[in-house]
Amino acid sequence: TEAERFPGAEMTLTVEAMVQDKKAIQAGTSHYLAQNFAKAQNITFTGREGSEQHVHTTSWGVSTRLIGTLIMAHADDDGLVLPPRVAPQQIVIVPVTPKEDTKQAIIESCHAFAETIRREHRYAGSPIRVHVDDRDIGGGVKKWEWVKKGAPIRIEIGPRDIESRKVCVQRRDKAANDKEFVERDTFLRHVTETLDEIHHSLLDRARAFRDENISEVGNLADFTMHWNQDNPGWITTPWAGSRQQEEELSKEHKITIRCLPIDQQEGDAAPCILTGTPTKARAIWGRSY
Repeated sequence: TEAERFPGAEMTLTVEAMVQDKKAIQAGTSHYLAQNFAKAQNITFTGREGSEQHVHTTSWGVSTRLIGTLIMAHADDDGLVLPPRVAPQQIVIVPVTPKEDTKQAIIESCHAFAETIRREHRYAGSPIRVHVDDRDIGGGVKKWEWVKKGAPIRIEIGPRDIESRKVCVQRRDKAANDKEFVERDTFLRHVTETLDEIHHSLLDRARAFRDENISEVGNLADFTMHWNQDNPGWITTPWAGSRQQEEELSKEHKITIRCLPIDQQEGDAAPCILTGTPTKARAIWGRSY
C-alpha cells in the first residue's frame, strides 16, 4: 500500500514471509522509483532522438534479511534446518572410528565415497557439495554440530558399513534420531532425488503452516476480535480505505497491511471492512518484527 511503500517509489513489490510464531517478515523487496530519484540526483542519458532524459531507476532490498527469514521459517529446537539448494554443505559424511587399527581405512573410504558423489552427481545445476568431517573428536559431538548447522543429509560410515557396503543416512528434515541403513549404490542412484525430497518437504511444510494461519475476515467486528488473540496469524480482508484510515487501524491493533497479493486483486467485489465500499482489492494484515 502507499503507506508501506518505499519513499519515492511508484510501486513496491514484496516477498512476505510467515515465520513460526505467525509473525510476518518483509523478506525481500523491489521498488520502481520511476524518474523521481533520477530527477533529484540529475541522472540522465541521451535518448535515440538525441535529447537528454532522466533515467528510470529501481531499488532492491534483497539482502541478509532473507537469511534471517530462512532461519526463522525452517529452524527447530535443535538448530538450523537448511534447504539443500542453499546449504553450504549438502551432505556431510562422518567417519565412525571406534578402533585405531581401522581408522585410516574408514576415513579413506569416506573420502572416496564423497569424491564419487561429487564426480558423478549434480543437484540444481552444480556438483553436490559434500564434506567429510574427519576431525579427531567424538562422533557424537560431530553429529550434533552438523544437526545444529542444518546440513540436509548426514552420513555415517563405520567398520561394519565398509564390509556391508552400506551407509547410515540421516535427514535434517526428519527427527534427529531417525536413521536408515542404505546400500551405497542405492544411495548414489537416488541422491539427487533425496535432496529434492528434502527441499520440497521443507517448502510444503512452510506453505501448509502459512495457509493454515491465514483466515478471511469480512467485517470490522471480526477483524477487531481477531487481534485480541495470542499469536493470531494473518487475515485477508476486502480493503478500500484511505492511507490515513489504514494508519489508524494499524496503530490501534499494532498491525500493518503486509501486502496486496498480486493474484487476489481481480476477484468478486465485496464491501471494505471499514468503509463498506465495494472493492475487488484484498489486503493481508499481520503483526511483524
